[in-house]
Amino acid sequence: MWDGRIFDPKQGTESWGTLTGPWVKFGAFDEAMDFFGDQSFWIMKSPGHMPGNLSACVRMDGGEWVLLGSDCCHSRSNSELLDGTKEPATLSLPDGSTFSLHADLNTAKETIRRIQTMERDLKVHIALAHDANWMLEEKDKVLLQLLDEQFKSDMRRALPHDQAF
Repeated sequence: MWDGRIFDPKQGTESWGTLTGPWVKFGAFDEAMDFFGDQSFWIMKSPGHMPGNLSACVRMDGGEWVLLGSDCCHSRSNSELLDGTKEPATLSLPDGSTFSLHADLNTAKETIRRIQTMERDLKVHIALAHDANWMLEEKDKVLLQLLDEQFKSDMRRALPHDQAF
């Protein structure tokens, strides 16, 4: 279960240091940090949905890349944002203004475009924070390597019924 104290300044369960860079270009992202210094794990600035949002890209043993998209885009199946068939939703408010679930809609669109480029042009495998579709479909063998057999078993049992596991 989620422990919200992780972000609490007084009761935090973790200590997070500031990522100081250096920030350089990596793939479609202009600001990325080679976390270990060996080009195996990159942290990318991916703002828009939330200020300060980050994503990560990891090189697997077989040389394939996986982008862990965090909260850049809710999910491929629900929003179709990564497929380019839909735009992020906005709602019209009674006062005539608009509302979006993204803190900065234009920046969020740019981050999504960068992820699209990573997938389409660089053949990077994409896993989003709220997207279970790739697990249910079990088509992307590279992404499935991220899961151990117990997790896969629990997933197969719970996901079709929208249960936590």
